[in-house]
Amino acid sequence: MTPMMQQYTRIKAEHPNMLVFYRMGDFYELFHDDAVKAARLLDLTLTARGQSGGQPIRMAGVPHHAVEQYLGKLVKLGESVAICEQIGDPATAKGPVERKVVRIVTPGTLTDAALLSDKLDQYLLAVQIHPARRASERLAGLAWLSLASGELRLMEVPAEKLSRELERIRPAETLLPDSAAEAFAGLPLGTATRVPDWHFDTTAGTQRLRDQLGVASLTAFGCDGLNPALGAAGALLQYAAATQGQSLRHVQSLNVEREAAYIGLDAATRRNLELTETLRGTDSPTLLSLLDTCGTTMGSRLLRHWLHHPMRDQQVPQSRQLAIATLLEGAGTWRALNSELRHVADVERITARLALLTARPRDLSSLRDALRRLPELHATLRAVEARSPLLAMLHEDLAIPEQALALLSSAIAEEPAAMLRDGGVIARGHDAELDELRDISENCGQFLVDLETRERERTGINNLRVEFNKVHGFYIEVTRGQTDKVPDDYRRRQTLKNAERYITPELKTFEDKALSAQERSLAREKMLYDALLQALLPHIGEFKRIAQALAQLDVLAALAERAQTLGWVKPELVSERVVDIRQGRHPVVEQQVERFIANDCSLGDARRLLLITGPNMGGKSTFMRQTALIALLAYVGCYVPAESVRLGPLDAIFTRIGASDDLAGGRSTFMVEMTESAAILHTATDQSLVLMDEIGRGTSTFDGLALAWAIARHLLGHNRCYTLFATHYFELTQLPDEFPQCANVHLSAVEHGEGIVFLHAVQDGPASQSYGLQVAQLAGVPMPVIRAARKHLALLEQQALDPAAPQLDLFAPRAPVALDDLEGPEGPDDADSPEGTDGIDGYGGASGGAANPRSASAIDPAAQAALARLAQVDPDDLRPREALDLLYELRGLIDGRTAN
Repeated sequence: MTPMMQQYTRIKAEHPNMLVFYRMGDFYELFHDDAVKAARLLDLTLTARGQSGGQPIRMAGVPHHAVEQYLGKLVKLGESVAICEQIGDPATAKGPVERKVVRIVTPGTLTDAALLSDKLDQYLLAVQIHPARRASERLAGLAWLSLASGELRLMEVPAEKLSRELERIRPAETLLPDSAAEAFAGLPLGTATRVPDWHFDTTAGTQRLRDQLGVASLTAFGCDGLNPALGAAGALLQYAAATQGQSLRHVQSLNVEREAAYIGLDAATRRNLELTETLRGTDSPTLLSLLDTCGTTMGSRLLRHWLHHPMRDQQVPQSRQLAIATLLEGAGTWRALNSELRHVADVERITARLALLTARPRDLSSLRDALRRLPELHATLRAVEARSPLLAMLHEDLAIPEQALALLSSAIAEEPAAMLRDGGVIARGHDAELDELRDISENCGQFLVDLETRERERTGINNLRVEFNKVHGFYIEVTRGQTDKVPDDYRRRQTLKNAERYITPELKTFEDKALSAQERSLAREKMLYDALLQALLPHIGEFKRIAQALAQLDVLAALAERAQTLGWVKPELVSERVVDIRQGRHPVVEQQVERFIANDCSLGDARRLLLITGPNMGGKSTFMRQTALIALLAYVGCYVPAESVRLGPLDAIFTRIGASDDLAGGRSTFMVEMTESAAILHTATDQSLVLMDEIGRGTSTFDGLALAWAIARHLLGHNRCYTLFATHYFELTQLPDEFPQCANVHLSAVEHGEGIVFLHAVQDGPASQSYGLQVAQLAGVPMPVIRAARKHLALLEQQALDPAAPQLDLFAPRAPVALDDLEGPEGPDDADSPEGTDGIDGYGGASGGAANPRSASAIDPAAQAALARLAQVDPDDLRPREALDLLYELRGLIDGRTAN
């Protein structure tokens, strides 16, 4: 094995579970199994060179200048990569150039702009569960970090609620204790990475966190008693620092989240309300896509965070709403802010790269340009800050860091090169030596002209020339006839047939500078750039403060724009228990349709549950979702789509909407439905808003009805939450008779011919029918199927009138039901019955296979005659006139006025 492969093998042994990008000249090479894997994932050419252990050494490589795009693909596939660079000098190295892993790229530790989504945070999370005597007492400790912003958070929750919190955080990578990793199977972890158990030690984690924050105690951060979370924080910080190969200077603060701080949103609710992703998995149309008119990517990320974290404390959304109202009142204030912010770069992520010493030249020029815009933002806020404490605080946080701005302005060129290696990054006038080297490199020709002019004047040799060639360098050429005029300081460099070439001390000095000027210029520029990064490190805290203020201001300006453009109003948050929405609208749906029908929703202590009936496609689900979205927007701090809104305290929003299964988890659609319902019944309080849609439809009719009835009663009598309960079980409309806190409402529709027209208006009282067949017809179900369904529906409704009829079994064998079966013991015998009548529905038997239990003794002869006549007719073969004649004939038979 060659020395170079020995070096590679040693480095690979230190990172066995990662792809090692081994720098060789202008390429990063991969060897052995890494090469095979990378060739498959990245579509690279797999080659072989040399042998190791009698086997060919397989190789694949990527160009160093395009490495970021390959890293991006690998990270999206959940792979981790160790970047191994040359750190030694090839000119002085004996044997292989010294190399080391300078950084590790994993899904949760991305900081490079090329690898990150501009509007989405990538979180690295560590989690552990502390054992307890009782399962109900187990606590999960979580710590998560956005390395691209330096935002560090801690939290502890009961172990059974861990899945909900992971769904909220959506980590890109999760660190798990090695011995307990299997316990987290099936949870939304992103890329799961195992680390040794001792990394989660609480004592070590507490000390590491103190060192990171530079404090003697964590009490001020509210960390007392958070043992599992502190252990997770220690593992998190150790892993993150190891991947970056340096300390995390930009992680300077800590937020401890409490479960009670936010309005609870479980995974089903986030999905059903389509906050940031549609049910189809697309980015629009969603609530975020509607609201996000932010000018900066920082603002877009913060808006996403606000939507997933509505605050329970009403003071927070009220302060945001007051700020929005202030921006709307000021003439053009939000427009001016939005216009300025559109020219501001992502200060938050630039600050993180600066702290990690990986900021590129254009990062610094963008940071400088952003700081230059602060005076205009200050001036705009100064006019309105007195009316809003939040705007006043943001105005203060946007204080200009004069020293840092002066340093950036003097050091960085107005339009620097993209990469430091290209030169042209440091501004002229910042360093005299660099300016001189650049002048030499850029103005070499002019120097030679000036020198030639001076030497001709000094020596009196009119044909003296100053020249340059690659073999002899710079020289002064004098013809042989003029050599007697050559000064004493000229030193002969070369003799030609008709001339002599000389060098002077001045020209020699210039030559030494000129020949190495470019190389020295780049080296000098790199040294100055590194010094600039170090000089900016003390200002990291200021930059983070400014970034946070810019993001908040951007979101508030965007929400003000949305309020004015969409005609939204400021909601009223009150202490009484009430959900009172007048003429509410679905924020997203109303932008997709020509005319949206607004509706009221009123809930309170005297009216806790609205039982919603009406046709499919009538708007039940839209009405329910818009109520939840209006409540969520109000507690985010946003204006809302309604004429007026009054909302009391909320602690959670739950939804049980739609049908889906979990095949991987072995759960059927009905099992998922009942699991979500159980979670609501166990968790909802009298301050929760609950949306329940079509409970019980995943099982048989009577089972589903019984469950829906019992669940509605439990929500009314036990949970006492604000509930919107949509159902097609009309039997439930009797609930208001038992519970005064329950009220019937319905989505109206009218029939037009054989079709249906949806009015989408919520009206008091239950619906008259569900119009399922009409909706099926609208969907394009063939007419023969619709007609058959109508006949079958009539029979089912007839059977449902008999309390002795058994529950239908769709899988039981069907026995033909002849018209004879309508006869009871006292009726005519089988011989008197019409022959050839297989079943009253024309399809060989009644649904469910049970004979109609009603006896013929209860039917008078005229009715029997009418039924007998009807059984001989196929309605599908009748023309309209024939049908009308038949109707008169049957009516005549019943009335006894027609013969035959």
